[in-house]
Amino acid sequence: MPNSPYKTKILSFYKNTKRMPTYAEIMSMLGFKSKNAVYKLVNKLVGEGVLDKDSTGHLIPNKLFGETPLLGLVEAGFPTAAEEELVDTMNLDDYLIENKEATYLLEVKGESMIDAGIQEGDLVIAERIAREPKIGEIVIAEVDGGWTMKYFRKTNGKVWLEPANKAFKPIYPESDLKVAAVVKGVVRKY
Repeated sequence: MPNSPYKTKILSFYKNTKRMPTYAEIMSMLGFKSKNAVYKLVNKLVGEGVLDKDSTGHLIPNKLFGETPLLGLVEAGFPTAAEEELVDTMNLDDYLIENKEATYLLEVKGESMIDAGIQEGDLVIAERIAREPKIGEIVIAEVDGGWTMKYFRKTNGKVWLEPANKAFKPIYPESDLKVAAVVKGVVRKY
């Protein structure tokens, strides 16, 4: 049941309400005539690892829903006592991506943005835009036929791109500069 409309409807309900539906809500939502049909569907989804049940029988989404446990805060300064506590779950796509249809990932090559915290091998989350970027946004741009990622700058009506590494020079287009996207986030895997 990889792309089942049942699974999609349950996922939609969960995304919209931040809770799993009850058996009665599933029955109504899917147009089932009995709770027994819901029970069979839920057991099938549990068997596939899509859903799980807690000790009281309530449904819990598994990681196939894209949820990761959010356990609280970690001190980045002085160490403090902390206890692990499930605060919530979080879907990284929902957290990082505002407009799924206009968003894509790019792997970073080069070191011109290291002072912005963007390193070679990182993935940047880029969102296509149909507007002029704001000054200071990090953009994906085509400059005189080549592609780059830099800060968007504008001085006296003239547009240029600024690297975040003093070893690199600003880029002033000779003939053409087209901004395709704005960088919305960075993903780094250790």
